[in-house]
This record gives sequence, structure tokens and C-alpha cells, in this order.
Amino acid sequence: MSLTVQQAAAANSQGMYALRQGDFKAAAEAFERAVAADPSSGALLRNLASAHRGAGDDDAELNALDRALDIDRRDLVAWMRKAELHQRRNEKGEAFQAWNTALQLAEPLRPWSGPMAEALERGLAFAREGTKVIRATVDEALAPLRAELDATEKRRAQAFVDVAVGQRRVYVNECQGLCYPFLPADEFFHERHFPWFGELGAKSEAIRDELVRLLKDPGEALRPYVRMESRIGETKWSGLDHSLDWGAIFLWEYGEPNQPVIDRCPVTASTLEALPRSHIPGRAPSAFFSMLKPHTRIPPHTGVTNTRAIIHLPLIVPPGCGFRVGGETRPWVVGKPFAFDDTIEHEAWNDSDELRAVLIFDVWNPHLTAREQDIIARYYAAADAAGYNPQLSQ
Repeated sequence: MSLTVQQAAAANSQGMYALRQGDFKAAAEAFERAVAADPSSGALLRNLASAHRGAGDDDAELNALDRALDIDRRDLVAWMRKAELHQRRNEKGEAFQAWNTALQLAEPLRPWSGPMAEALERGLAFAREGTKVIRATVDEALAPLRAELDATEKRRAQAFVDVAVGQRRVYVNECQGLCYPFLPADEFFHERHFPWFGELGAKSEAIRDELVRLLKDPGEALRPYVRMESRIGETKWSGLDHSLDWGAIFLWEYGEPNQPVIDRCPVTASTLEALPRSHIPGRAPSAFFSMLKPHTRIPPHTGVTNTRAIIHLPLIVPPGCGFRVGGETRPWVVGKPFAFDDTIEHEAWNDSDELRAVLIFDVWNPHLTAREQDIIARYYAAADAAGYNPQLSQ
């Protein structure tokens, strides 16, 4: 042990003794000597802050804590003490910020225990109350504007406030394949982009009837949606691998028609053929009936490309089913289609005792122009012709 470290340890011992005796002035002096001998120790600075706190010197305590945080911005104890100090001084904004930082640092340490747990729970209560007050104040201020907002503005404004007050996280595109730059990363596309939704919904009963007949004798058409290569180790998909808990019957797959299924589902096929789907040989379109058995969950995941929108037409939806994309959860409603960006994290569940069934297919991302759609299709045709492009899904 070097001389300076020995000096710091000795001075710290003297300070701790003085602190226990309630001699805060002597404690502060001893801790100052310790810090001078070892200025890179956040622990010594926290001890110095404790001495100043005992003496009632808020400014000196804050200075010591800030010096500790200059050494390590992830010093949880320093953030907690700083939050408590601002809270004592009724500096709500500073206390709110410090507590939120401390709580983020403490989250991986759950379950909390001991005196630290008590302090963190108090901080959590303070932060929740602050969020509640901010939310109420903001909602009141924005209330006069809400009637002027269209559906898209209202939804985005709501998400903005949720994010700003820490009640929602921002999800971004995570493309497993092709990413087209600068497209909006919206979770659900507004239905005004799909003027044919009404016609599609009107066909839902006939489409469901075709599916019900198909399921009575699906033959080899019904197969597990998840079919992993045997060499792949344990993943989040292992529970669904080669399992009909999540089953699929394809009408089109990567641009190729499944004619036997199409022949048995003429209404479904003709309805889909009339829609403005994307056409990329060997890649798109795809369309399939998705069956989720009772008490089955599809884990959070992201899709291949943001050049497409995924359409769900709910056909059989018992109570207890749900679907989340990013920060928004929606129920499936029979006959009411919706569109989403599957490169944003999404998951699905069926907590009921019955089968859930949805028709799923892809169309172009509505934010792509017709010329951009043509560029994407031509890119794949040229890249495939070059002979080096992997033959993967869009």
C-alpha cells in the first residue's frame, strides 16, 4: 500500500470516528485530508458529503456529491443522496431528475433490500408523483388543442407526451434484411393509407368460412410457422420450433402461389389478388392464415424489411388475445384489418381456451413512392441476375 493510500485510509478512519461521535466539523476536516490524499475516490467524497449533511451545509454536501459523480456518473449512492438533498430543499425538478437517474441505475439490482431499498422506494414514490403531476398539467394545457388534431396528429402527440414523461419507450426499426433509409418508423400505419380496408373487412366472413372448411381437412397445407435449422441452438423460438402451436397455411409464399390452397379458398385468393400487393419474384408477396393455439405466445421479434407493411385481417378472435407493436397494444377485432411495420418489435398472445386465426399478408410500405417501389423490385432483379445475391425473403 502506497503512502498516499495509507494516509487516505488513516484520515478516513478518523473521519468515520468523528462522524459517529457527531463531530461533523472534525469529520469533514478528516475526510478532506483523505480526499486530498486520494482524489479519485468517490467513496471518500460521499463520506465528506455525509459530514456536510450532518453539519447542515447543503451547498458543501452538494459540491462533494457532484465531485463524486464527476469521477463516476454511475455512482448510484451519490445520485440517491443528491436526490434526497434536492428533495429536502424542495427543489422538485432537480430531485425528480436525480431520482429518475438513480432508479434507472438501481433497476438491474432488483430485488432491492435493506436501507437502500427503503430509500429507493421513497424515491420511486416521489418520481411517480412527479410524473403524475407533470402529466396532469400537460394534459390540461393541451386539452384545448385536441379537438383540432386529426387522428394521426392526436396519436403522435399522445406518444410524444408519453415518451417525454417516461411512460413509453421509443422503438426503432430493426430490419433483419433490407432496410430502406429514411422511412418513418411508425408502429401502426394509419388506415387512410389503405382505402381498400373497408372492402377487405366486408369479405372477412366469407374468408373465415373458407378457413374453417380448410381446417377440417388441411392435409399437409397446415404446418408449423417456425421451422428452424437443426444446427441452431436454444433460442427464444425453440418452444415454437416445428410446433403447430403457431401454425400457418400459405396461399402465397415469397411470391410463389400455393395453388391447392388457392383453389380451396377462391374468395380469399380473389380478394388478395385485387389488392395492391408488392411483387418481387422469389420474395413477395406472401399471404397465409396464421393459427395460434390456446395459451400460446409469440415472443417479441422483428421482421425482415421496412419496405413492406404487414396486414392483419382478424377472423377468429376469442377473448384473451392481444397484439403489441412497439409501445402500443391493440386487440384484434374480427373483420377489422390493420397494418403495422413488423421491423419494430412486436409480439402476440392467445391466453384463451380457443383457437385464434388471422389472415396475414404484405403490401408495399405506404411511404414508398411508386418509383421507389420500382427501384426496389429492379434492385432485386439485377442483384439476383448477378449471381451473388442470396435467395432470401424480401
